Amino acid sequence: MTKSGWALMLGPGGPVGTAWLIGLAAGLREAGVEPADAELIAGTSAGAIAGAAITAGRDLAELAELPPPSGPPPPVDGSVMARAFELGRDPDLAPDEVRRRIGKLALDAGGLPAERHRQSMRFLVGTDDWPDARLLITTVDVETGEPVVWDASSGAPLSYAVAASSAAPGFAEPVAIAGRRYMDGAFGGSYEHLAEDAGTVIVMEPLPHMPEGAGDVRIVPDEAALEAFGGNVGDRSRWAPVYRQGLRQAPEAAGRIRAALAARR
Repeated sequence: MTKSGWALMLGPGGPVGTAWLIGLAAGLREAGVEPADAELIAGTSAGAIAGAAITAGRDLAELAELPPPSGPPPPVDGSVMARAFELGRDPDLAPDEVRRRIGKLALDAGGLPAERHRQSMRFLVGTDDWPDARLLITTVDVETGEPVVWDASSGAPLSYAVAASSAAPGFAEPVAIAGRRYMDGAFGGSYEHLAEDAGTVIVMEPLPHMPEGAGDVRIVPDEAALEAFGGNVGDRSRWAPVYRQGLRQAPEAAGRIRAALAARR
C-alpha cells in the first residue's frame, strides 16, 4: 500500500460494539463514503466482524436487527474477563505472560461452543471466502500468548478467523485453526502498526483504547450512543438501538473522513 492510500482500523467492543460499527458503516455508505474503498481494513474482535462484513459486500441494512436466538442462551462467565483485566494491570508480568495466563483462563472457562460461535460469525459475515480487498484480522494464540494476524493468504476460512478474533474469554470458547487455538484479538495490544504504510488512517472504536491522536480521524460513540450501549457490551438485546446510533453518527463521520482524504490529495 502506498502513502496515497487510506486505512480503516476497527476496534473491539463485544456484540454491542459490533452493532455500532456495522450501523456506522451502513450510514457511511448512505452518505457516499464507502468503507470498502479503503486499501487496508484491520479489525479486532467486533472490528473483525464489521471489517469482514464490509469487505465481503454484505448488505449491512440486513443486520439492523438480529434474528431470534435459535437455542438456549450459552453459559457465560463475566468474571473471567474481570480476571483477565486484572492480569493486564499487573506491572510484574510481561505482555506475553499476561496473554498466556489469559489464554489459560479462556481454555478453563468454556463459554459458547466454538462451532456455534463460528456459525454466528458466518451469518454476520455472509461468506467463508476472503474478499479481494486487503483485510487483516487480529487474534491471540492462547498457549504462546503471541498475537497472530490473519489475512487471505493464511489458509483459514474467513468465519474461523473472525470467530477466533471475537472469542472473548468466558463468553466463547477459543477457536481451533490448524491445530492451534485462538482467542479475542483485543488482548493482543495495539494494532496501530498494521497501518503504518497508509497515507490516511481512519480509526473507528466502539470502546476507545488506542491513545488519543491515533489515526488522522478518530470516530467513537458519542454520548447518546454510549447511553444506548448500556453497561454490558455483551447484551445482544441492545443490538438494534445501538445499530441505529451508529447510523445516526455516520453523516458527521463521513464529512470528517472526506475532509481528511481531500487534505492528502
